[in-house]
Amino acid sequence: MIDLAPERARSATPAAPAATATAGEALLELHELSQSFGTRQVLDRLSLRITPGECFGLLGPNGSGKSTALAIIAGLLRPTEGTITFAGQRLPGAQRLLRRSSGVVFQRPALDLKLSVAQNLALAARLQGLRGAPARQRIAEALELAGLSDRERDLAGVLSGGLKRRLDIARALLHEPRLLLLDEPTAGLDEVSFRQTWRQLDLLRQQRGLTIVLATHRPEEAERCDRLAIMAAGRVALIDTPEALKRRTQHDAVVIAPTDLAALPALCEDAAARFGLSCWIEGEQLVIEHARGHELIPRLVEAYPDGHLATVSLRHPTLADVFFKVTGTTLLPLDEQPAPRGAKE
Repeated sequence: MIDLAPERARSATPAAPAATATAGEALLELHELSQSFGTRQVLDRLSLRITPGECFGLLGPNGSGKSTALAIIAGLLRPTEGTITFAGQRLPGAQRLLRRSSGVVFQRPALDLKLSVAQNLALAARLQGLRGAPARQRIAEALELAGLSDRERDLAGVLSGGLKRRLDIARALLHEPRLLLLDEPTAGLDEVSFRQTWRQLDLLRQQRGLTIVLATHRPEEAERCDRLAIMAAGRVALIDTPEALKRRTQHDAVVIAPTDLAALPALCEDAAARFGLSCWIEGEQLVIEHARGHELIPRLVEAYPDGHLATVSLRHPTLADVFFKVTGTTLLPLDEQPAPRGAKE
């Protein structure tokens, strides 16, 4: 067990300078941020302005540059070009302030699976210069907030994926940062764990005014943001609120699940040619955009004999539909993107 008693021979690490930003000012600004690895351009002139208390999302598939942007903000990469300003101070001069004022949750939990839940938090406390009674109090509060008070003696390695993620978030917030960077925080989690994780984050925003920068490829997660940047191939295509973005796609989406997944590309091509509509492959389904989806469904059922279509359903526009409309690609990883077929109405 890690000892949290005060060290007699060493004084406590001084508290981090307060990161302040007055109302209306940005807490974090990225200006013309670019990143290249050899000849490969990963970020191309990324500019963002994030205000205190905001939940700002970067929505894009794996390979779109959003994780690279978070790595640069966290100080893990130095950008090829561009500047970062935090709380009115430009980096690199404010790099120490930014690091002390931020927490990071990576795609994979940064936990020691051979340590207990409490020991993981104790280790994080030590790394942040927290000792003695203040550390014990922060750990107890973190366990309660994460709903892990009854699991503090369990090894992190035996926790479910959802509990590991909640512990990882608690670890990143132990020093009470102003800014939290989340890189695909709910990737691989089931729906229950997804909701519990976001309940924890929403509570932190209410209690502490926490600012969140989120990188995600999940439309349902992006819905929880105040504003979104749609990212494709290292560039920002559009920035707006989730609701404003969805209003850009007024058409319905007809979703088809074929009986034979291998026939999905051919079905997409045939449907586009036969009906002259925009369609694309999304996972194991075909999505067709149409102004009057309820009228299209009978035509589709009639056009394809029994046994070709497993299900046909109608849905209102989602952020996944908006993403395709804006970028011409889906939220699948870039190396799994199907070629778009059909002309837009």
